[in-house]
Amino acid sequence: MIFDGILFFPVTPFDAQDRVDEDLLRQHLETTLAHAPGGVFPACGTGEFHALSTEEATRVVQVAAESVAGRVPVVAGTGGPLGHAKALARAAADAGADALLVLPPYLVGGPQAGLAAYVEAVAAASDLPVVIYHRANAQFSADSVRRLAQNPKVVGFKDGVGDVGLAQQIVRAVAAEGRDDFAFFNGLLTAELTQGAYRGIGIPLYSSAAFAMIPEVANAYYRAYVAGDEDRRNELLDGFYAPLVRLRDETPGFGVSLIKTGLRLGGLPVGSVRAPLVDPTPAQQDRLAEILAAGRALL
Repeated sequence: MIFDGILFFPVTPFDAQDRVDEDLLRQHLETTLAHAPGGVFPACGTGEFHALSTEEATRVVQVAAESVAGRVPVVAGTGGPLGHAKALARAAADAGADALLVLPPYLVGGPQAGLAAYVEAVAAASDLPVVIYHRANAQFSADSVRRLAQNPKVVGFKDGVGDVGLAQQIVRAVAAEGRDDFAFFNGLLTAELTQGAYRGIGIPLYSSAAFAMIPEVANAYYRAYVAGDEDRRNELLDGFYAPLVRLRDETPGFGVSLIKTGLRLGGLPVGSVRAPLVDPTPAQQDRLAEILAAGRALL
């Protein structure tokens, strides 16, 4: 599975009755697909996976697969209670997804053998390949990832922890298994801020929540990143991403809430976030508008 470009994590729009708005979702997807992402990850973190029912998540994936129509890979979110994760895996396969992003199990922690077994159980539930999501209560050792890399259905690793030394060991452990088809992603919040370091340890891909909100700025950063234009990359980091991160860090969950707010500011009425996330205050929304304007002024 080849990912060539920024990884796009769409939001899940809700209407005034708090239902998934499929028409708005299609519009969001089509508008952003025009900016050439390398893959689409529906019903994942930015898409409020935590707040979707099985039926809602399945429908979001189906709409995404229909909209993408084979242009790039579609990777659906799954995770949580094992039975729920396996059911979502099967539903995503039926809905047309190309792969699964395996989020952490629900609340409980387990030893490394148990974490690996969890991923293996989800992988066995459908014909879809899976990407490991390394974060929260699912933090994998290099040995565990090496074990999972022996399974051809495990095709990628997304780092949401930020331990660069461990991430380097994981990259080398997978290389030792001879897996040249294995994809590595930087999945930290606002990954643009750390991607310079991740590229240096063999993790060239990254997810971009900002791409869902302001793809023209995200693509400007990506072009500078690919070209090795450090002056331009740092200009975008200083002028757009750093202020965005400062605002994001004020309130838990703003990694998602700000993206939906930015889309609303841009004229796409995607609705509010679901609990336990909260929307920005009016003052925070005004600051976000200023940050978005500053980003566009850099183009």
